[in-house]
Amino acid sequence: RSLFPVPGVAEFAASFKSPITSSPPKWMAELENDDIDMLKELGSLTTANLMEKVRGLQNLAYQLGLDESREMTRGKFLNILEKPKK
Repeated sequence: RSLFPVPGVAEFAASFKSPITSSPPKWMAELENDDIDMLKELGSLTTANLMEKVRGLQNLAYQLGLDESREMTRGKFLNILEKPKK
């Protein structure tokens, strides 16, 4: 019987070696110090604080979408999005 009943979790867990004897995983090689600091900060948050952070990011993404839509509409009305006529 598997410790991880969800399909694929055992393979995922096995892909991580002991942190004492191995080098960092490949995905960490592409991270910069700011990225690592952000991961540490997010890892230290409580569940409620993490959910609040996620809600804030969702709201920001929604607001950016509205702003982008507004700018695209503005560009359409100003005819700056039309292809030049030959």
